[in-house]
Amino acid sequence: MARVKEVKQGGGTGMLTKFKDRLSSIYKIIYFDTNQFLREKTSDPVRLQAYIEEVNGLLERCLNEEDEYFLRGVAGNLNRIYGKPREAIDHLTFCLNYAKERQKFSKEIVSLIRLGEALKYSDQHSDALNNFNLAFEKCVDNNLVEYLDFVYQHKGKCLLELARWEEAEECFLAALKLRQEKGDLELIQSTKQALDLLKYKSPES
Repeated sequence: MARVKEVKQGGGTGMLTKFKDRLSSIYKIIYFDTNQFLREKTSDPVRLQAYIEEVNGLLERCLNEEDEYFLRGVAGNLNRIYGKPREAIDHLTFCLNYAKERQKFSKEIVSLIRLGEALKYSDQHSDALNNFNLAFEKCVDNNLVEYLDFVYQHKGKCLLELARWEEAEECFLAALKLRQEKGDLELIQSTKQALDLLKYKSPES
């Protein structure tokens, strides 16, 4: 789910804390659709919509900026997967502006990647690539290399949709190298799946 791993701050109590505890289970109803360039889809739209409605309710009760940033990030990702990229773009643009105004570089990188994905789902591939390139620059300028593999992965998938095979492969191979260094088996498998799809789609294969 634009699975950029970020340390969540703020958090609040009560309903928000319980929601965060349940949120990890959402991956049970999310999958990568090989027929649509590994875009994330849901196997249970009704349940996903319930998550979105819960997030919307929590946003109405939100008491601090950090919680709003977190909730809007979740709302952006969920709306993207649910097929509402416009709503996703609105939420994730808020997150990006929040991070930029406060010079929170990690959050800015995460928001650029997530917004790039939402733009891609809205078939705005050029704008999506601009976001991924900006995220790359922020990683390098601020020595936040832990996000580079996500930048390469998402940029590669965007290039794959544009049939820019060689550039996509370069991105996936760069992501794979970084993920192997991390030793994260789930992320490694995700990139290998993207490389397999590239080989299947590419006319040179």
